[in-house]
Amino acid sequence: MLPNFELEQKIITETREWSAQALEIANPNYNGLPACPFAKKAWSEDRVGITFKYDADWQHLYKLISQWDDTKDVVVLIDFSPLPLDELDQYLDKLNDAIAEGFFINRDMFLMGFHPDDDENEFLDDEDFISTVEESYAMIFLQRLSKLEEASVTLRKNGYYQDCDEYYDNGGGYEKRQQLYRRLKGHGKKS
Repeated sequence: MLPNFELEQKIITETREWSAQALEIANPNYNGLPACPFAKKAWSEDRVGITFKYDADWQHLYKLISQWDDTKDVVVLIDFSPLPLDELDQYLDKLNDAIAEGFFINRDMFLMGFHPDDDENEFLDDEDFISTVEESYAMIFLQRLSKLEEASVTLRKNGYYQDCDEYYDNGGGYEKRQQLYRRLKGHGKKS
């Protein structure tokens, strides 16, 4: 697939609309907090970046990790040629380990993925949202591990996870992120 500016603009607009409709509104599954309590502020302060990957080469992702400059709170890499679901999950897990090991020098980064074949998140209220983008793509979210984990601690105190803890950690991802954070802060040994 060749780069397509019109498609990119459509995805950026749609991502923003989906965030407003599904992530930024009060949600009873998160103790009345929005599914992503920080999304609205990040968007309004232009702290969300979106970039695109059209081929199987991972150099663009590696560059994003290596050259992170904190001008954004989160960068979303739209991947039009994603690995199959299980392979993408394993790849991101191994990449998070490589980041923690200092492979990219900057150890304070964390990657999360969304694949078009992922199961629906039963805790999000996005049933009314209708996508107008026909192309299939995965999303890889890049964030500071420290900011993500510290926000998670605050949210836990506010009851954010009380109804959905099991859902979010059924694959061990939450626990893994906590281990990586402890290692980053020097409070945990290599897992």
